Amino acid sequence: MLNFIRAVLLPALLLTSFGGVAAETVAIIGTGDMGDSLGPKIAEAGYEIVYGSRDPARESVQALVAATAGKASATTPREAAQAADIVLLAVPWPPMEEVAQGLGNLDGKIVIDVSFAFEQGADGYPVMSVETSSAEMIQGWNPGAHVIKWSLPTAHYIDFPEKLGARPSNLIAGDDRQSKEKVAAIAHAIGQDPFDSGPLRMSRAIEAQVLLFMVPLYQRRTAHWENVTVRSSYWSCFWGDDWSEPVADADALAEFPEHGQPLEDCSAYTDGE
Repeated sequence: MLNFIRAVLLPALLLTSFGGVAAETVAIIGTGDMGDSLGPKIAEAGYEIVYGSRDPARESVQALVAATAGKASATTPREAAQAADIVLLAVPWPPMEEVAQGLGNLDGKIVIDVSFAFEQGADGYPVMSVETSSAEMIQGWNPGAHVIKWSLPTAHYIDFPEKLGARPSNLIAGDDRQSKEKVAAIAHAIGQDPFDSGPLRMSRAIEAQVLLFMVPLYQRRTAHWENVTVRSSYWSCFWGDDWSEPVADADALAEFPEHGQPLEDCSAYTDGE
């Protein structure tokens, strides 16, 4: 209950002023397949949305604004980022490099990266196109921002998360605890299942998953798979606490909604062993 109050109810209370108007604005930079799914969903959760587009007057962008709840608007990427408390970069690579360096001073803002930096290799299979990760590159360009990596399913499962039969688990990594908790609250509010994946450097492992995700597409297969993680708690039945040292922030981990708890009864997994 404490986790729920801290990660869901408290952010919701902070979002709403006495007049019922959302106090936090989210800039959605990019109005493509991912941006046009995230914007309306996040607006429904009570955030004010401002879209950042190369052509904010374009008919499709204005249609997206009209389909977004609240006082949604559209402007240039830089103006949107400057007007927002939270900046969500829904831009692919390689355009991300120019966009993420052209948003102005982002000091103190939460900057969410949902991109993956990869390209097609010489053998036709995908390879990473940066040495570290997209999120770490964005952090380097904007050292005063709180960059958070948010791994999402495809846009279809943002629009219709229930089609998977359970909330899709989203891996979230970052170096600032409060920022991770705020992003987790957004994820939970739009039907996703946020899961703490550690510091920002873990973005390298998160982003590497997309290489496997792209393989059947490059192979032109009709069968594919969805990159969705599934919660479990049974590992605590087998792992003791004597095989490793605790992480540096073990006493101050981020609190996420619906965080899984170890099983109290492991007999279902250990009987007969």
